[in-house]
Amino acid sequence: FLGLQFHPEVTHTEKGTEILKAFCFDVAKYSGDWTAAHFLEEAKAQIEASVPKEAHVICALSGGVDSTVAARLVHSVIGDRLHCVFVDHGLLRKQEREEVMRLFEEELHLPVTCLDEEERFLSALQGVSDPEEKRKRIGEGFIRAFESFAEKQEQSLGVRPRFLVQGTLYPDVIESSPPPFLVKNSGEVISYAHTIKSHHNVGGLPSRVDFELIEPFRNLFKDEVRSLGALLGVPRSFLARHPFPGPGLAVRILGEVTREDADLLREVDAIFIEEIRKAGLYDEIWQAFAVLLPVRSVGVQGDGRSHNPVVALRAVTSIDGMTADWFPFSSDFLQYVSARISNEVKGIGRVVLDISSKPPATIEWE
Repeated sequence: FLGLQFHPEVTHTEKGTEILKAFCFDVAKYSGDWTAAHFLEEAKAQIEASVPKEAHVICALSGGVDSTVAARLVHSVIGDRLHCVFVDHGLLRKQEREEVMRLFEEELHLPVTCLDEEERFLSALQGVSDPEEKRKRIGEGFIRAFESFAEKQEQSLGVRPRFLVQGTLYPDVIESSPPPFLVKNSGEVISYAHTIKSHHNVGGLPSRVDFELIEPFRNLFKDEVRSLGALLGVPRSFLARHPFPGPGLAVRILGEVTREDADLLREVDAIFIEEIRKAGLYDEIWQAFAVLLPVRSVGVQGDGRSHNPVVALRAVTSIDGMTADWFPFSSDFLQYVSARISNEVKGIGRVVLDISSKPPATIEWE
């Protein structure tokens, strides 16, 4: 048996790629002839074998890379029996709903139904501050929204969609439900892995789900999915988008989530991303966003005292999302963005910068 006590696959490991190549090609004698095109052929064959000829399928669309490429893949196999659903849970970024629907209609030409579920999600999150509980309630909210949509489809089509497509990636699986490292002969399982956070589409799913899941990218990383998307003809405008978590702003508002806080954070986030684009930095950054902190800071506005919430700005570079480094903005850029936020977003008292890498921090705060 050969083993390692560190992670050669992450970008922070020096010579990690060389270690894996040595094992695969020198020790295991693999040929290395696998390509993304091979994966597409296998995935299409698996979908065709798994979904009966008359069955209908729902695709949970977030507007991000993973679900978009998954939708394109499944649509190429089953055509109009795929029903794409975009859920507006009231926790999207500024004008996200309008932008996503426009992109799908004008660039991807996929039929998408938008569900307005803001009331359902905000009610479920009322009084909840624990990050794990937030994710689980949001995961259940998505499933119940898809079930309601399936019932309506059954009434209009005479057949109820049995399958649900999700853009689940391997990092979601690793962080949500890591596999055990050791199984004893007695059957007793000993695990040295820990749940980092329950992603809404994995560990955050409710115990009762009335769908069979189709997750074609469950064993892939985001950079691999972007390559597949290019092969499937997904426009670069989609493939280059920064990741956005399924729970949306709920995991960027620390503590209880309210409509007022979501509106406040939307404005801050919009300014931050706008200035990143203006500076030509968007494509250099893996992910950038703002976080509303559960603290207030004393300040001076005009001639008076203020006592308002604090926001943190976060921007990282990464390849696969497993590790990340904070992005080194210039001081002039940060000064200008901070001034814009303080002057234009009423109710923000202070702007701070997150300079934590992953590890030890995760990319999202919750």
